[in-house]
Amino acid sequence: MIGRSALYYEDYVLSIQYFNQAISAKPYLYEPWYFRGIAKFYLDDYRGAESDCTEAIERNPYVVGLYELRGLCRINQKKYAAAIEDYTKALRYDPESQNLWHNRILCRIQEKDYDRGLAEIDTMLQHWSRYARAYSMQAEIYLLQKDTTRAVKSLDKSLELDPYDGGIWAERAIISLARQKWKEGEGFLDKSIHLLPKHAGNYINRALARYNQNNLRGAMADYDTALDLDPNNFLGHYNRGLLRAQVGDDNRGIEDFDFVLRLEPNDLMALFNRALLLEQTGDLRGAIRDYSKVIEEFPNFWFGLEHRASCYRRLGNTKQAELDEFRILKAQMDKRYGGKQPRLSKRQMRRKSDTDPDKYNQLVVADEQEVEHEYKSDYRGKVQNRKVEVGLLPMFALSFYAVRDEMHTYIPFDKDVEGFNLQSKSKPLQISCTQPTINEDRMHRHIAFIDSVTMAIADARGDERVKPLLMLRAVAYSGIQNFDNAIDDLSTLQQLDSASVLAYWQRAVCQAKLNEFNASQGTNIELKSANVLSDLCEALKFAPHNPYLYYNRGCLYAQRKDYQRAIDDFNRAIELDGNIPETYYNRGIVYLHSEKTAEGIADLSKAGELGLYDAYSIIKKYREK
Repeated sequence: MIGRSALYYEDYVLSIQYFNQAISAKPYLYEPWYFRGIAKFYLDDYRGAESDCTEAIERNPYVVGLYELRGLCRINQKKYAAAIEDYTKALRYDPESQNLWHNRILCRIQEKDYDRGLAEIDTMLQHWSRYARAYSMQAEIYLLQKDTTRAVKSLDKSLELDPYDGGIWAERAIISLARQKWKEGEGFLDKSIHLLPKHAGNYINRALARYNQNNLRGAMADYDTALDLDPNNFLGHYNRGLLRAQVGDDNRGIEDFDFVLRLEPNDLMALFNRALLLEQTGDLRGAIRDYSKVIEEFPNFWFGLEHRASCYRRLGNTKQAELDEFRILKAQMDKRYGGKQPRLSKRQMRRKSDTDPDKYNQLVVADEQEVEHEYKSDYRGKVQNRKVEVGLLPMFALSFYAVRDEMHTYIPFDKDVEGFNLQSKSKPLQISCTQPTINEDRMHRHIAFIDSVTMAIADARGDERVKPLLMLRAVAYSGIQNFDNAIDDLSTLQQLDSASVLAYWQRAVCQAKLNEFNASQGTNIELKSANVLSDLCEALKFAPHNPYLYYNRGCLYAQRKDYQRAIDDFNRAIELDGNIPETYYNRGIVYLHSEKTAEGIADLSKAGELGLYDAYSIIKKYREK
């Protein structure tokens, strides 16, 4: 259970250590293998996760989730045939699972088993006639079979059922662009971008549609946005470089082609375009270097030869210039080339793999417009978001570690914590809103520390020395997600010292974390939530000037949707210490939940100013709304 709690809080390495202990003690139980497999899945160790799922299946072959997780692991290793086997077995035990049908069909598409895929989609539509994604998968298969007409019908049906799926609008746009219906494609992409504003590929495609309607400014803006979202996007840099060259922004065009050539040093098209721009800006030696690499690969590329000859002449190297000009004359070229770079070819694009040098000035499109497959799963995204959406930052707790970064420079301080550190003369306690992830080495050090403190507690035999030792052991237990043992130690401490602010404080935080985990498992936590509130109120009786306790109580009220009380507590925390960025952040979130957008944005702005730069992404989201 401690391992599952650590898994819930995304402490995957720590959770694996607990599951290892469970497996060592009782290797015949399937659940520790299964949960260790989940932890490895989140760490992208798909091979290890698959192995653990196989061990779990050997112990209990009747649990659907085991096959589902192993199927996802195999998909991530591109073992689609093996994944199909897992989904087929899972469907024997749960034939009504939409996710299993969905993922098996996507695997059929990857295996190019289109006929069976279409047959299974028909079966899905008999069970779930209004399932929009089934129609979009059907459309994908029709596209792969080059049946565009039927694909359009399926996508239109999908959009009729679910007009809020940005991926389907993007697929519909791809068909329109392939048919050179630029305005229609742009309209579909507008809707997709509205629903998926962080998807770089949509902006790349819309830029193509805008360019072919002579909207160069709009195309440039889309390439800029795409590269903000995906700075390493090849198509974005290449095509933006061409556009910049066309509008005379030569130096920044060179920057784009420099980037492309860092990604793919042997891309001859990018080399030639950079050479043209280097020649235009007066870097003749750099231009000759790039022209020479292209001409070495394509000796009969006359346009390149003429430009290189021009560069040689401007440098005074007449002999080399005449050699290049003689090669052109010898071929009796009919075309006359001007010194200026031609405008980009309208309504012409080349595939990325097309290396015909005469197409150097055409926008590039991907070789295949692949549809991004969204496999349905309970394991997608952050663990805690499976059951509950939590927008608030966590409570301040006592810890041996403080997470610091250059942007977030605030150092929490409290006189009670400082007094304890001076008294205990052991590991100093820190106040931290974020617990660091525990690696294996740190966990072993934690356990060794707990063992040493346990021996010291036994030696103290109940005298005054035991109080700080109980506190230290409780904080150590908290650090390895063992909240039950931490709460036991803190309860014992409170029996010995009913005025211990730190004991109330830490017990409230541990219980709140346990409550969050238990709520995600479907347990009623109302009574335990009242215990958290009681502990925080008791702590505030003894420490009424502690801003972190008001902050923590504000977090609790916010989780209970008691927003006015939460705001009151956050206000009090800010009065006591106006430099805690987390307080502004959480008060901003509460204001947004209370539909006070202006106040919320102002608070988030202050949090960002104090170093919590994640606040800016929320500000942007709400400003766009």
